[in-house]
Amino acid sequence: MPLALDNPPAPGGRLRRLRRGVAGALASALLGAAAAGLPAVPAHAAGPGQLLYVANQAGASVSAVDSATGATVATIAVGSSPMGVALTPDGSQAWVVNNGSDSVSVIDTATNSVAATVPVGDAPSPVIISPDGARVYVAHTGGSGGVEVIDTSSLAVTATVPVGGYPTALGVSPDGGLLYVGSFTARRVSLVDTATLAVVATVPLNDPSGLAVSPDGGHVYVSNYNNNTLTVIDTATNTVTATVPVGQQPQGIAVTPDGASVYVGNRLGNSVSVLSTATNTVTATVAVGAGTSGVLADPDGTRVYAANSFSDTMSVIDTATHTVTTTVPTGSRPYGLAIGRPALPAVTGLAPDHGPTTGGTTVTLTGTNLTGTTAVTFDGTPASGVTVVDGTTVTAVAPPHAAGTAGVSLTAKGRSVPAGTFTYQVPAPSVTGVAPDRGPVAGGTAVTVTGTHLSGATAVAFGTVPATAFSVVNDTTITATAPSAPSAGPVDITVTTVGGTSTTVTADRYAYAKDTSKLTADPLLLSIAPGQLSVNLNLSATLTDTTTGRPVPGATISFAVGTTTVCTAVTNAAGTATCTGPCPVVAVLLNLGYTATWSGSPTLEPATAKAALIRVG
Repeated sequence: MPLALDNPPAPGGRLRRLRRGVAGALASALLGAAAAGLPAVPAHAAGPGQLLYVANQAGASVSAVDSATGATVATIAVGSSPMGVALTPDGSQAWVVNNGSDSVSVIDTATNSVAATVPVGDAPSPVIISPDGARVYVAHTGGSGGVEVIDTSSLAVTATVPVGGYPTALGVSPDGGLLYVGSFTARRVSLVDTATLAVVATVPLNDPSGLAVSPDGGHVYVSNYNNNTLTVIDTATNTVTATVPVGQQPQGIAVTPDGASVYVGNRLGNSVSVLSTATNTVTATVAVGAGTSGVLADPDGTRVYAANSFSDTMSVIDTATHTVTTTVPTGSRPYGLAIGRPALPAVTGLAPDHGPTTGGTTVTLTGTNLTGTTAVTFDGTPASGVTVVDGTTVTAVAPPHAAGTAGVSLTAKGRSVPAGTFTYQVPAPSVTGVAPDRGPVAGGTAVTVTGTHLSGATAVAFGTVPATAFSVVNDTTITATAPSAPSAGPVDITVTTVGGTSTTVTADRYAYAKDTSKLTADPLLLSIAPGQLSVNLNLSATLTDTTTGRPVPGATISFAVGTTTVCTAVTNAAGTATCTGPCPVVAVLLNLGYTATWSGSPTLEPATAKAALIRVG
């Protein structure tokens, strides 16, 4: 039977009333209240396991519909004439008001079966659950009208708040401190302090049939059934700030999770009006099925569902285009709607958790429910290359960032969750080339060092020996003066910055070569007497480092005539070694010359020199 209203039997301002037998139909308006009154649910991607619960008034049942496929996965028998439905914040229970049975069925959503039935007042219609899940509020329209308060732990009615005036709409503030009750015949919204359960204020309206609270708690939106309007209440002052014309006989209200739009189901208008909360104007009207009652915003903000009581369907509206994308069959006379708690994304691992300030590190995020990830940010800066591997793994490339820590966040279909901390480090330098790549152990060679991340270099070393001097040209180039080396051979040139010291590689190799040397011996004049068997020779030689042109002190020089070693001596500061030693006359006469020999050192090549022994007299 379609919802109808009785006109006043006589003039004079008597309030219009809902027909008693169909009073529960207005409870569908509480769909919006149920959606808005629950805690603001973060955006998510609907998928298998996230169910829509549809109360079928004429079917005495609730349909559990997969929000991703539109398939009915369960049909749960409940009481007579089920109207409002709401889910606990943890999604474990669906509370269904049975208008014809004066009861509430508690559905266990894990098994989709009725776990308990709670008796309530006469002709209950709307239902809403406190943000903390501790209380369920059910308004009964029979008698003088009131709101039952049910403890969800004990499943017992702990109080009844007398509000009167045929209460047909409920809403709750985001903090749970205020309960908003729309009374149809009293033409008002009552504000109930949930701590004291006392009415603390009232706001006069027309005939409220649906009610929703904005996610930030700043506004309450109320549909006026016979007035074809939507009223906007400022909760800071509890005053009406706007009255907006909508469709015919508006009921259910839903506010999108971002609070930007309000959707109003127009029962006899067979449509849904879309209101911009920024301007309080209707920006679109979406044609849906017949007898639109309840509307519900998907927590991801991309869809709105409308229950079409007269066509036994549910319309799925795309909030971006304001078009119906799907029409889903339901049970008989669908009214109240509620959506299962989404499986929120959660990140449990981040690896690696550090990288260079230049960015470019591929980071792997692991966790649960990561399918649908659209962004990863590092201190608000988007990462590139975001790739969803599967529901547990996402990879992203870290953007550049100053040195220090950055908070990482992951966004899946609009829901942003913390993903850990990433530490940005100044990148370690690298050396990719040196030119020239060799020089004498004496040092002094000007070497150009090329590589990456060389800016801010604090040291350049040839092996373990610091460069004599260096200058940073740019991030890829340094010029350095090779120091002297303790020995010839290859060494690695390394660069040190605040990011660390470059790792040694073949490309940074610099070869020290021994200095060349020259030994100069002086001819010696000698006199040999007849019959003399040996002679003392005064020998001398000078050793010079020809690479540097400097004399070499401290070098041991050996002097020999033929195979006979005469003496050895150490060069002085001038590089000269002198010594005196005996030599057989026969050796002198056979060779008539001597050899000075320097055997070399780790830094200086060996050298020899010959000089004549000149006999006189």
